[in-house]
Amino acid sequence: MVSRVRVWLNRTYAENVFFMDQLRRNPGDRAVEIHATHGDADSPVLAAADTAELEPEGLSPAGYVEYALDQCQRRGIDVFVPRLHQAAVVAHRADFEAVGTALLAPPPEAVAVFHDKVIAYEAVRAIGVPVPPWWRVRGAEELVAAVEELEAAGHKACFKPASGAGGVGFRVITRSPFSMAQLNGFPSPYVPLDLVLDALAQAEEEVDWLVMPRLEQPEVSVDCLTGPDNRIRMAVGRTKNGRRRGFTLHEQWLEPARAIAEGFGLHYLSNIQFRMFGDRPVLMDVNTRPAGGLHQLSLCGINAPWAAVRLALGEDPGEVAPPFLGQDYTVVSGPRPLRSVTVPQQRLEEPQQARPAVPAPINSVEVRAGQALPL
Repeated sequence: MVSRVRVWLNRTYAENVFFMDQLRRNPGDRAVEIHATHGDADSPVLAAADTAELEPEGLSPAGYVEYALDQCQRRGIDVFVPRLHQAAVVAHRADFEAVGTALLAPPPEAVAVFHDKVIAYEAVRAIGVPVPPWWRVRGAEELVAAVEELEAAGHKACFKPASGAGGVGFRVITRSPFSMAQLNGFPSPYVPLDLVLDALAQAEEEVDWLVMPRLEQPEVSVDCLTGPDNRIRMAVGRTKNGRRRGFTLHEQWLEPARAIAEGFGLHYLSNIQFRMFGDRPVLMDVNTRPAGGLHQLSLCGINAPWAAVRLALGEDPGEVAPPFLGQDYTVVSGPRPLRSVTVPQQRLEEPQQARPAVPAPINSVEVRAGQALPL
């Protein structure tokens, strides 16, 4: 009798409810139990898990490793998929192995390279993968110099934190003054240069930004699965051009992604993003974790989360190739259940209402990038 697999996801993105769904719907019909922890009691991943806990706040990276080891030992975790404090966790891989837990994450050397985007660009360029021009800026003078050089070459300048995930902190520089155009309609990533310089002048600490040209669509995210032997098992590109999404196996995207994943030992699941600079693809970002949109590969007949868990358990899934490429699609949000509220929530702006005598409908939350619908 094959034993069940116990998987833990820590403080992960809401979209990973679909990662969890795919683990349970694995092709081998293997029993999977999922443990989830989060700092937000209303995260939908807590409701989607078989067991769940709120994480303690304020732990140092070292303190979090101790907490994680305790979770793995008490819960009998077979595979841990760390997002929060990933660098500190993978540095203690041997300690997790000692309590019977495999880490579904790259080694510390790979995590360190891609934690800082400047170090990552330099390292990737050294192995021949094209990258956009960039400037690391700490203050106003460096920012102005970088923006002027980019604009002189006919580019729009943008910036983002040198260390960070997703699109947090991404802004596009404009010379247009702040006006009602910015207040009408939806919020925009465009920010006037003079306002950025004013903010820098008032800042108590220097910034650490990466300034570069705004890259053009399509954006292609290549989801990779790489073994501890540095041999890639899966590379499939997900394309994004406005609302339209699709899939690609074109080598102009896959070849540089394979070079990065294998060359830097991005074991297990990683996500490597490209955009266009002129007429050629260049690297935009590298995530040393599963992408939130990884589940969309199910439209190509692939269950990437389960293949990764098998690999972490030492069960080589072999080459994971899509049997077909799904049609173009878009993404919409949809409701997901939340855990029952254990502490009464009070809203001072609303009068208190008596609780109903029958159970209330289950709470729900909208999960973005949730359900993929064909175009």
